[in-house]
Amino acid sequence: MASGKSTIGPILANTLGWDHYDLDKEIEKTAGKKVTEIFNTLGEPYFRKIETSLLKELSQKNKLIISLGGGTIADPVNYKIIKTSGYLIYLKSSPEMAYKRLVFKRDRPNILLDGDKEPTKEQIMERINLLLEQRKKYYEKADYILDTDTESVGKTVDKISKFIRSNRAK
Repeated sequence: MASGKSTIGPILANTLGWDHYDLDKEIEKTAGKKVTEIFNTLGEPYFRKIETSLLKELSQKNKLIISLGGGTIADPVNYKIIKTSGYLIYLKSSPEMAYKRLVFKRDRPNILLDGDKEPTKEQIMERINLLLEQRKKYYEKADYILDTDTESVGKTVDKISKFIRSNRAK
């Protein structure tokens, strides 16, 4: 969540000469709605069903980078698909940095609160901390972990591409 996946994914794919897919954008194409609209009108279970279906489909392809949504790996089926079809790379970000990156975005359904009222910094930080705590056990099972708070995009891409090239047997 707000770790740089959507920025780093396409650059990494370009560096490797691979394709890139942003899973949330693919879900939006399939549903014909924005992620927040899907959550609000059709619900999270509907979103997660499409997410798993598209992940299965994409995981059959070779030489691609998939930028996952923050909650994708929390589903055991998705986790198994990811771990058996490639590498799971965790772009780690502190709650404070996530807040800085999210504060002006309104397209994150798990950060938004019910109603029209603008959430306070404390409410957003509480939600970020809760989501990170819930997902931590999945994130920490990654094949490779990088802290995106302190690394530049270029160095992050370089480190991940070196990791992938040196572990291509998978």
